Amino acid sequence: MAIKQRTKSLSARQEKLSDTFFQLKVLNGQEMVDAQFPQFADQVAEAGYPRLQPTPLEIFQINIGKLCNQTCAHCHVDAGPDKKEENMSRETLEKCLEIIAAVPTIKTVDITGGAPEMNPHFRWFVEECSKLGKQVMDRCNLTIIVANKKYHDLPEFFAEHNVQVVSSLPYFSKSRTDSQRGDGVFEDSIQALQMLNAVGYGQEGTGLMLDLVYNPSGAFLPSSQQQLEKEFKRQLKRRYNIDFNHLFAITNLPISRFLEYLIQSNNYADYMQLLVEAYNPGTIEGLMCRNTISVSWDGYLYDCDFNQMLDLKVATPNSRHINDFDLEALNQRQIVLNQHCYGCTAGAGSSCGGEIA
Repeated sequence: MAIKQRTKSLSARQEKLSDTFFQLKVLNGQEMVDAQFPQFADQVAEAGYPRLQPTPLEIFQINIGKLCNQTCAHCHVDAGPDKKEENMSRETLEKCLEIIAAVPTIKTVDITGGAPEMNPHFRWFVEECSKLGKQVMDRCNLTIIVANKKYHDLPEFFAEHNVQVVSSLPYFSKSRTDSQRGDGVFEDSIQALQMLNAVGYGQEGTGLMLDLVYNPSGAFLPSSQQQLEKEFKRQLKRRYNIDFNHLFAITNLPISRFLEYLIQSNNYADYMQLLVEAYNPGTIEGLMCRNTISVSWDGYLYDCDFNQMLDLKVATPNSRHINDFDLEALNQRQIVLNQHCYGCTAGAGSSCGGEIA
């Protein structure tokens, strides 16, 4: 089924919020909204972390490009079909491979986008990472599998290389999924999940991991990840005979198109207050920025994918690009914090792998 796009990206619409510096000014109460909140960095310092520093690098996350077949309402990447130029080059991917091979603590290569599979070098890169013995994780939007015949064999390709597939599915109903991700997304997602199940994904004993990602459809926090997982498993099995391994509950961070939604719906101040009040210092030890390096499509380095989308590069002036990768300097860096970080420390916490605490 062809997916009806909801909108164009912020950049294609030439919106002020497409400017990452402008977004940071909004988050700090200097533009568009008259709302001030305690500085997140001060909260972390009070919890005993005057300098939040990394642990050994375990996850090498690559945003391989912003090109996507969807334009989701809450996309923090501002990805879409109009992002044709923002795709990682073969040269940059080869440099990434050099680093992945050279750093023994890296266990996982986390490939995200956009729709990562639309990068012309995606399959080659997955094959090369597999040869290095790394666990490859692909953040797949599911609909790409059925969007075009050239992607129909992705389930078999994933299985051949033991790729962990992590896929967003806002809900187990058509109305709530399509309202967030576009008309037709739910039906295509269900078809793609069934295709993944057919080659062994989510099935006991195969070792082929299929995980789903839930993020709320509005200005509220996700409920218990454990309870959500039970309900998703029950409903998807009963309705569509679909199996999967785990569900990750992720809090929507107030950046990019979700920030636009919050402002347009007059929910920004209330949502930020909700995040501030739900701040949980017990999540700090497990924050994903501590064991992860995030690489943008053009090779710049960030503490996490969310910092990447706000263009908050790592605080190592001489090692901010993949071509100047200095592991020793990066291991000693101070992690860059800002107001959006409240989203990762609210309640049970939120990371690319779901709850933290």
